[in-house]
Amino acid sequence: MLTDPASGERIDEALVLRFAAGASATGEPVAEFHVHGGRAVVQALFSALDAVEGLRPAGRGEFTRRAFLSGRLDLTEAEGIADLVAAETDAQRRFALGQMSGSIRTQYESWRDRVVRARGLIEAELDFSEEEGIAGAWSAMAKADIQVVAAEMRAAMADLGRADRIRDGAEVVILGAVNAGKSSLINALARRDVAIVSPEAGTTRDLVEAVLDLAGYRVTLVDTAGLREGAGGVEREGIRRARARGDGADLVLWLADRGAERGDGVVAAGVPVWAVATKADLLDDHGRRKLQAADHVISTATGEGIDGLLDALARFLDATLRSAEPPLVARARHRSALAEAVAALDKAVVAHAPELAAESLRVAADRIGSVTGRVGVEDVLDVVFREFCVGK
Repeated sequence: MLTDPASGERIDEALVLRFAAGASATGEPVAEFHVHGGRAVVQALFSALDAVEGLRPAGRGEFTRRAFLSGRLDLTEAEGIADLVAAETDAQRRFALGQMSGSIRTQYESWRDRVVRARGLIEAELDFSEEEGIAGAWSAMAKADIQVVAAEMRAAMADLGRADRIRDGAEVVILGAVNAGKSSLINALARRDVAIVSPEAGTTRDLVEAVLDLAGYRVTLVDTAGLREGAGGVEREGIRRARARGDGADLVLWLADRGAERGDGVVAAGVPVWAVATKADLLDDHGRRKLQAADHVISTATGEGIDGLLDALARFLDATLRSAEPPLVARARHRSALAEAVAALDKAVVAHAPELAAESLRVAADRIGSVTGRVGVEDVLDVVFREFCVGK
């Protein structure tokens, strides 16, 4: 039974759990109150706790921060918790759990340990060059591995786009001439009226977006102004925005009214484009035979081809974003830290003096360690004495 310590009034019948230091998620002594969830019950409990000297409400993310400070989590795992709380789709949930599993931390610590070992070899050359087996150790034993570490980091940095698309969602932009059926398609895919559909040319002038959960992936569909010559000032701005959005898309659906045009050259090189023939309900057999070059043939009036297009989009997202391992560079700060680390490693490899190489490796190790929150220098000495048995 919970009672107010000041008034003695009963608050609720509850389950109270006590965790000793080291047994809780934060590593600190913790008490949990499992009360009935009514608003009045919770408010009465908070009022009673507020009156106890030394107690205060936790700040935003404070429990996770305390878990990090006590060594229960590293920064990448803490970021995974934030992503899990914000997850709206199954892919986002899997992505967050991958970060929380510690696999990112394991790889970063491996990189950092290899860099620290190389620096330890240089320190050994500088301080204990008379010891047998140490002279020339930097050039003989470490440079090749440092180059491998730098190459692995560069490959990891290239994967940031996948992490962004999982967390923020992939973007599919619908382009085509006026009255090609773009607004009708986004309405059909979203299963609601997102855009105004009208036979009047140029109805859509600004970008219209709809967010879907497609096969567990967050997808933003973007309806755009129809591309044509001779448009007015406002419509021209809409066309400019449409082309710019297409250049940054993960996939472009190029719509053609009962045609199989592929929209060649309409967006930047490297952006995949699917040719989608629309208004199939208005085609006879002869007209359909002309659409063999199209990737998809659809009709928003009858629903023909819509399910097939959705299935193809789901397969495209799965092939593009799914991986057995989570991205090692999950946030922009990770990429920034690795970019600085790689630059430092490159300087170390070409350094003419071992002192300069050692300093570059120190910078690289610190930048790698900043990703997980582990930044230190004392373990360099451990490498020297453990591997070369100096003073034996």
